[in-house]
Amino acid sequence: MTHAIRADGLVKRFGETQALAGVSFTVEPGTVLGVLGPNGAGKTTTTRILATLIEPTAGTAEVGGYDVVRQAHQVRQLIGLTGQYAGVDEMLTGTENLVLIGRLLGLPRREAKARAAELLERFELTDAADRAAKTYSGGMRRRLDLAASLVGRPRILFLDEPTTGLDPRSRGGLWDIVRGLTDDGVTVLLTTQYLEEADQLADDIIVIDRGRVIAQGSSDELKAQAGGRVLEVRPVREADQATVARVVADLTGGAPEVRDGLVSAPVTDPAVMPAVVRRLDEAGVAVGELTLRKASLDEVFFALTGHHTDEVDKAADELIENEGARV
Repeated sequence: MTHAIRADGLVKRFGETQALAGVSFTVEPGTVLGVLGPNGAGKTTTTRILATLIEPTAGTAEVGGYDVVRQAHQVRQLIGLTGQYAGVDEMLTGTENLVLIGRLLGLPRREAKARAAELLERFELTDAADRAAKTYSGGMRRRLDLAASLVGRPRILFLDEPTTGLDPRSRGGLWDIVRGLTDDGVTVLLTTQYLEEADQLADDIIVIDRGRVIAQGSSDELKAQAGGRVLEVRPVREADQATVARVVADLTGGAPEVRDGLVSAPVTDPAVMPAVVRRLDEAGVAVGELTLRKASLDEVFFALTGHHTDEVDKAADELIENEGARV
């Protein structure tokens, strides 16, 4: 079976900065691939290469069976793209934005209007169809932007952090829309910093850090690499942090992390929690906070890379964005 998307050893350099260092993965038709990573990891650069916006320095990629460099025109006929920020024309109405896209794609005026009306209804924007986009809320603009990427009925859709900055309700609404697209057979590549988003939507996930794929699997498989669950203990007295860290290390078999007075460590056996309570009680340590929860994206990332998602090279990220815009 032909893969909907195939990347093989993608490398991209911007001057002295290497944004991608050999990214490889495949996406099956009609599925959602979640691409996780912090800012500057290479997610957007990968998406731009696959969407034919920039060319790789080395490596190859195919989208819908077409080479993204040699057959870029054919690729563009198959795909839709929604970036991190809504790209709609704020001076135009919702209808005018979608009709404009339809006309640029070569649709007759009547067909473009019909497609615009269909998408506005699907995205619950009919009541705002004749209002200027500048009057839309953030969630409405994101829905309109996503609708614009679907005017041409793409078989493959790239969503580059589409829910960044949205409130939980708006984010949930976009998730429902993505589920509906995959039910229709659309293949989706979704870049995100939210593990919850990948939990909800992705059939498979790859984790990118510093231009490399460092892990791949389902959400549960990735969480298992971070211990599956995280134990957090905050002693009442700051002076007891060292004792708490030593007890947690003894019972989990790994070095815990201490941040802002909170001692945390990945665990695979929930029975560790009562064992920690007993040991701390015997040591006379009063506990102010004790939690056993699922691993977050930050813990997954820390377990895989040794650093947190906010520890990224901002300067390199800005360079990649600026240089990528010029290519």
